[in-house]
Amino acid sequence: MFQAATRTNKMRGAVSLLELIYFSIVRSLRQSHRNAVIGLLINMMQAVIMVGAFFVMFQLLGLRGAALRGDFLLYIMSGIFVYLTHIKAVNAVMNSEGPASPMMQHAPMNTFVAICASSISSLYIQLLSLFIILTIYHITFTPVYILDPISAMGMFLLAWFSGCAVGMVFLGLKPWAPGLVSIISTIYIRVNMIASGKMFVANTLPSSKLVLFDWNPLFHIIDQLRGYVFLHYNPHFSSWEYALKVAIILLLIGFMGEFYTRRHVSASWTAGR
Repeated sequence: MFQAATRTNKMRGAVSLLELIYFSIVRSLRQSHRNAVIGLLINMMQAVIMVGAFFVMFQLLGLRGAALRGDFLLYIMSGIFVYLTHIKAVNAVMNSEGPASPMMQHAPMNTFVAICASSISSLYIQLLSLFIILTIYHITFTPVYILDPISAMGMFLLAWFSGCAVGMVFLGLKPWAPGLVSIISTIYIRVNMIASGKMFVANTLPSSKLVLFDWNPLFHIIDQLRGYVFLHYNPHFSSWEYALKVAIILLLIGFMGEFYTRRHVSASWTAGR
């Protein structure tokens, strides 16, 4: 009755939406750990432990000679960071708050804002961890040289974007079959431990083995990234355009699924969970 009427135009609406997304990102970052520094350190330690584990495995199995000419640790990190960025984006979008979440009872909040907040907060943490680890490695051990850093960063962002697209598909299916989607997402993550190609490069694979990994967009992204990172590697059997096209198709399918789910949402879906 006593509410003041406010005139809304497109500019003010866009600013309000960006402000809402910003505060949702901050809230999403705080959900992982109340202390932002500790949350960042935990994420960095995950990456460092994976790099160390793969380094030891390569040394014990004698596979170091099969790597590219150049910095061996940078070769390992180029695969680990992209893999982690992709997987974290999948989990972040898939586990973002759905239409039955109590947060959706607040008028400005909607599922689009929740998805944007979860995905961008995941990217922020991964980018910050990447820069800090590379800076420490550059200062402490050996200078880091990247052949084409802008294109390499483009592949890094493409890995995040494709992860968001896969997560959108899981998000649209999750309310209908949460148990099945959880199993499928776990299988997808475990399969990508090998199928992502972070332990080898496409140019060294015979054609009979290449077809086992060629379906995976993340395999193409990592292989293309190494072409932009290392001077002596030119990828011939991968394409970032393929990964981008698959990601756009999956994103459209995911948005259609999420829209359909939102229209048929029921508060009882979240009861007892």
